[in-house]
Amino acid sequence: MNRQSFIRNSMLASAALMVGTERSASALSSGKTNGPPFRMKFSPEFDIFKELGGKDVVDQIKWGHDNGFRAWENTFLARRPVVEQERISKTIQQLGMEFGQFVGTLTFKDATFASRNKAIRDNVLQDVKASIEIAKRMNTKYIHNVLGMSDPKLPWDFQMANAIELLKQIADLYEPHGLIMVMETMNHRVNHPGMFLHTIPQAYAMAKAVGSPSLKLLFDVYHVQIQEGNLMDTLDYAWDEIAYLQVGDAPGRNEPTTGEINFVNVLQHVYDKGYRGFVGLEHGIKNPGKEGEQKALVAYRSIDPH
Repeated sequence: MNRQSFIRNSMLASAALMVGTERSASALSSGKTNGPPFRMKFSPEFDIFKELGGKDVVDQIKWGHDNGFRAWENTFLARRPVVEQERISKTIQQLGMEFGQFVGTLTFKDATFASRNKAIRDNVLQDVKASIEIAKRMNTKYIHNVLGMSDPKLPWDFQMANAIELLKQIADLYEPHGLIMVMETMNHRVNHPGMFLHTIPQAYAMAKAVGSPSLKLLFDVYHVQIQEGNLMDTLDYAWDEIAYLQVGDAPGRNEPTTGEINFVNVLQHVYDKGYRGFVGLEHGIKNPGKEGEQKALVAYRSIDPH
């Protein structure tokens, strides 16, 4: 190659690099990479991508759709005004997306399922009845009811019996509507000491005892890793009772690839087993701002099954 050709080709390469850099910067600024749909039904929560997607809930959903997400979830949906719930649902349906879980009843103070306190149990059932209407509004069948604290005044087996009894009542309310309560185990080691439901074997035994299609497990990879580990064997054993997945890396409870969990292997494993359900993004973002959120988006591309 002669000197003039070398200089000309070098200049062209530099120009191409500059254009590529400008495009990357533009994509980072706008938050729009217009990637293809994810194979896994990753389901963001509001405000995880607030710097890229904007503050408005509808703008965030539209941004998610532009970037390959085809599902959404919102833990505290029930606290939003009905008009906002309707606005979210309309946007989801217009974009051909799906809405996943929301919480129907929640407490981190009372032994809501483990005790026999009638007033508390009546409140739970009122929340459950209200959640039916919310689920219809959102066109979803997944309702996450948190089982609350354990009851230190009762032997463990009494607590289990009380919880199973209440879960049967909830299943009876949900079954005619085709709804599914998902129950999540929450780790004692870092985040939620004292919670009644904290291991997958415990949740599995309770689901078997209730024996209803309207009661299943929510397998939060973050919580299970901290409390129990042995993720894929645990998934396999409890597989027939698992209806919903959530992810967050450990330690730190941030996006996948920021901790110790091999999400490439875990998600490929459940995908190969035939799972096509929701995978909720139940975590924070490790690095602040648009750049941190963009890295999280790239991380999800890297763990999407093939």
